[in-house]
Amino acid sequence: MLLPYYQDTLIEAGCDEAGRGCLAGPVFAAAVILPRDFRHPLLNDSKQLKESEREALRGVIEKDALAFAVASIDNEEIDRINILKASFRAMHEALARLSLQPGMLLIDGNRFHPYGDIPHTCIVQGDGKYASIAAASILAKTYRDDYMKQLHEQFPHYGWKDNKGYPTSAHREAIRTHGETPYHRRSFRLLPDQLSPEGDGKW
Repeated sequence: MLLPYYQDTLIEAGCDEAGRGCLAGPVFAAAVILPRDFRHPLLNDSKQLKESEREALRGVIEKDALAFAVASIDNEEIDRINILKASFRAMHEALARLSLQPGMLLIDGNRFHPYGDIPHTCIVQGDGKYASIAAASILAKTYRDDYMKQLHEQFPHYGWKDNKGYPTSAHREAIRTHGETPYHRRSFRLLPDQLSPEGDGKW
């Protein structure tokens, strides 16, 4: 059962990202402020949901949230500043786009770069603990998946409609066969030097 809020007095925004571990495409982040009485039986960490459930919840979240915003940082900037900083920057951009100013931030994970003077709390696996972070995880994931499906139309060899840019064996084999695209993260180890018996490299 997800907790509705972390504290009782301040307006809270939950923040999460999607795509940090991918070999290609942007990292997306979302910030969501939910009403304190928001409940939905399906709401959970986006990784625990089917794609159809995430899509259904996205509509509910966008309709019922007090405020929400999504932002992304592209692969070229990821290569310039590194993926951790890019994730924080995407969260900051999402927060800047909110129509309602939060008084407290709930961040999924164990690190964050402060956003202005708004206090924040980092919560490991927070997308499975707090409703606003779960909602943010769903928006970040669904917006990023939609983006990667669009890129798939330009670069069908890489299977992005299915793997969304994550380092699957099929994705790496496509890189080996067809080379890199302009959307690949060149600072990442796209092709491991040695494959493990399962076909996955040591990352």
